Amino acid sequence: MRSRFAAGALAVAVTALLAGATPALAQPQAPATATGTAVQQAMDRILANGAVGVQVRTTRDGRTATATAGSSVLGTPWAVPDDGRFRIGSVTKMFIATVLLQLVEEERVELDAPVSRYLPGLLPDGDTITVRMLLQHTSGLYNYTDALPLDDGEFLAIRFRPYTPHELVDLSTSRPLDFAPGTDWAYSNTNYIVLGMLIEKVTGRSWDTEVAARITTPLGMLATSAPRGSVFIPAPHARGYHPVAGVPVDTTELDPSWGGAAGEMISTTADLDLFLTALIDGRLLRSAQLAELTSAKPDTDGYGLGAFARNTPCGLTAWGHSGGIPGYTTLAFTTLDGSRRMEASVTNGLGPDSEDAVYGIVDAAICG
Repeated sequence: MRSRFAAGALAVAVTALLAGATPALAQPQAPATATGTAVQQAMDRILANGAVGVQVRTTRDGRTATATAGSSVLGTPWAVPDDGRFRIGSVTKMFIATVLLQLVEEERVELDAPVSRYLPGLLPDGDTITVRMLLQHTSGLYNYTDALPLDDGEFLAIRFRPYTPHELVDLSTSRPLDFAPGTDWAYSNTNYIVLGMLIEKVTGRSWDTEVAARITTPLGMLATSAPRGSVFIPAPHARGYHPVAGVPVDTTELDPSWGGAAGEMISTTADLDLFLTALIDGRLLRSAQLAELTSAKPDTDGYGLGAFARNTPCGLTAWGHSGGIPGYTTLAFTTLDGSRRMEASVTNGLGPDSEDAVYGIVDAAICG
């Protein structure tokens, strides 16, 4: 949640287990296509960088394939489920942005209106910070996760601590702005906590209720949910690990409320593919709103209004988001014509130099 890699990030860790089920022995993955070979090599690379397990779903020109590597439980030969649930971290932001842009299309929210119009008194600079700035991370709001003990063993102290959105915003507003609103770009999870509160104020319902009503239920995304205070991930799932003093610690169960609208949802690769497909084909956003979602400028580090561009080695541009939370790293990207899509979950204890390896999975899936 700090860099653009963490531009989907609430932090590290991973692996997997079919909770409540008898785990199957891992079987060798035999790729049937050139794309499968490239993805397999990318998965091998991420395992070499410290991941315990990985599952990937790819779609190219109407053909879908799934692949897994590693193990679902550290130190065992148990296979990673290719339909397992996982915490998606900041990929949650794409759902929040979609709801906001629907509200814009319904003329219930204005992108360039000040936040104070909808949430008076919440932000000291609410008169100069607009909804668009929140969506695009140009508000200057201090990133509240930088004030949380998320590194190494410090995270264990807050692992089961519940947080409210107001607490998280207060962590941010107790610090000065990083820059004057609209003058620069910096990834800040605070922006999406505020957007979750804005959705509730405008609709009278919580952000996760709106996500369910507008996106996941109509699309049949039955495995996608917000935890609502639960520390568990529904089965089947891989177990997630967080490195503590260089040793992976199982952090599968945790209270993700500190992620909130910025990153607490749970999903699967199949469900995320349903979401990406509906996003691109117009079922969720009209063309004007989709254009806003993908309206990255040179000074926004490739970030639009809730998604960012990945320029792949083969010249194709994929749009989507990455996400991280202790135990899990998520990737969800698609070309704008929808012909090439990919979703992946990595269960890891990834090292600081793993960003290239993680995004290598995106490149392999999109390019082949």
